[in-house]
Amino acid sequence: MPDTAAKGTPRLGAKVRALRRQEGLSQVQMAERLAISPSYLNLIEANKRPLTANLLIQLAHSFQVELKSFAPDADQRVAEDLMEAFGDPLFESLDLPASEVRDLAQNEPALARAVFLLYQSYREAARRMRTLSDQLSDGQGFPAASTPLPSEAAGDFIQRRMNHFPELEKAAEALWQQAGLDQELLYAGLAGAFRERGIQVRIHWADEARGILRRFDPDARVLSLSELLSPRSRTFQLAHQWALLALSELLDQLTEDPLLTGPVARSMARVALANYFAGAVLMPYGPFLRATLASRYDIELLSRRFQTSFEQVCHRLTTLRRPGEEGVPFHFLRIDIAGNISKSFSASGIRFARYSGCCPRWNIHAAFLTPGLIRTQISEMNDGRKYFCIACTLHRDTGNYRGQHAIQALGLGCEIGYARELIYADGLVLDQPPVPIGVTCRLCDRTDCEQRAFPPLHQAIQVEEDVRRSSFYAHLADGQGRGRRGK
Repeated sequence: MPDTAAKGTPRLGAKVRALRRQEGLSQVQMAERLAISPSYLNLIEANKRPLTANLLIQLAHSFQVELKSFAPDADQRVAEDLMEAFGDPLFESLDLPASEVRDLAQNEPALARAVFLLYQSYREAARRMRTLSDQLSDGQGFPAASTPLPSEAAGDFIQRRMNHFPELEKAAEALWQQAGLDQELLYAGLAGAFRERGIQVRIHWADEARGILRRFDPDARVLSLSELLSPRSRTFQLAHQWALLALSELLDQLTEDPLLTGPVARSMARVALANYFAGAVLMPYGPFLRATLASRYDIELLSRRFQTSFEQVCHRLTTLRRPGEEGVPFHFLRIDIAGNISKSFSASGIRFARYSGCCPRWNIHAAFLTPGLIRTQISEMNDGRKYFCIACTLHRDTGNYRGQHAIQALGLGCEIGYARELIYADGLVLDQPPVPIGVTCRLCDRTDCEQRAFPPLHQAIQVEEDVRRSSFYAHLADGQGRGRRGK
């Protein structure tokens, strides 16, 4: 029987089937509870009929499950992770169709996650082997026991929570009330709160502790901040340390998550949550959201009003997900000049590569050509979704002549439908032809890209020795150059 589900309808059959099995019910028994026929339930589980809104509500009510458990976003992310994994040259000879990979993630999400976990384990084992080989060849002996990279686990933890933690928002608002904080005297107010806890706040000279910007001595009850920190950074570090001390139990509760499989990953997640709390203290949710909407997301204006940095404002903008008081759902990306991704988050639906850099057509790379200027871009991913993005360089001032002045670039973006809410879209023609972009070369099927560095996944390539094209992996629009794989 052909699939008659509506185009674009989320395929939730696997979730319904998993719920039924979890409850220990047959299709006949579940169908009776939903007041539908067993044959119709069978079609739903086979993704041949859509799960209607009424049935979805009835499922949630009858089996005491949350509606968000049926959201397709998680399965979509698993599908994208699998696509990236199968983009590894290890699987090149298998020629796995992308449709089959997506079907696996949609119909058997648990199995798909298991496959991806196996791939992660493989990559970690390969990384350890390379490390061991390098150290043996250098005569340094065997390496110490290594653990999987914890930064990825911490990032997945933040992504799954959509970078919104109501518990920390509530704690930040409570601190404002208890300490009687004032926006214009925030540093003094936070320092006073520490004094009430018997902790002295002092500024140390750079030569006293080279390379250390913040240090807390629990025995001496002294919190020391470097003179190299700007005033706004000192305030941020005070709020960060407050979270580590006063909210330690809450941070422990939040980081008791199966994604955080080791102590290092949990510690990194605690640091991320302390940063989140610091942002919530410097930019309280209600006042910040009102200022954001009034200024139409003018990041530079917001940074001056709340005495924060450009990057801190961008981070805070991604956390505005309070039900009924949401901001624009943004994605956030930070890279260095080599293209390495040091931080990323997506609420817009755009996909970031897990194991490599991002597409060279993204305007975040071009930001390095115009330091300090905000660049805009209207782009389109392979799935047809369009985005409006801004990018700007970040100059990390170390505060002294001999310090290294690192330059990074930050990208912030949203779906094109939200663009008019941003001041940066003023004067732009939003229906202009977008810049075609992808996730990475291996996961992008655009064969006419002159900036392609690797062949696309599952795309046969013919090497033409007597023809020189603008790019070795790019094909002409008429399809020339496709055929057997070159040796």
